[in-house]
Amino acid sequence: MTEYLGSLNGSKLKTAIVVARFNDLVTKRLLDGALQTLAQNGVSKEAIDVYWVPGAFEIPRVAQKISQKGNVDGIITLGVVVRGETSHYESVCSGVTSGITQIALEGKVPVMFGVLMTENMEQALNRAGGKAGNKGSECATGLLEMIDMEQKI
Repeated sequence: MTEYLGSLNGSKLKTAIVVARFNDLVTKRLLDGALQTLAQNGVSKEAIDVYWVPGAFEIPRVAQKISQKGNVDGIITLGVVVRGETSHYESVCSGVTSGITQIALEGKVPVMFGVLMTENMEQALNRAGGKAGNKGSECATGLLEMIDMEQKI
């Protein structure tokens, strides 16, 4: 039996992070977590491109363009959708999830899903460095593992 496990060595990697400005109280914390984890694992600051988009719904289009261009080893997507009083929440969540999933499956590079979908702002803050860790940091770790794994295949 042969087992494969992705490593976290990012010293020679170039990454992109697509992050939504909407709910930036949370998305800035997610971004900070991702940047810190990438740096801790050898990704230089110069090898990280950050793309700010208006909201979560716009993330898939920019991530797709980056993936098609092929000048990065992987992409992290970060955003926050908080449930409101209308059905808008379901539409945005569905669109973002479908779009990022399509890019992850059909694109040239690994894509990590770091879009929080929460009932309230407290839950979002808890997942952006609060009680529940930092989803941005988790995505950075996952991205490094996936890049290495795909190189092994």
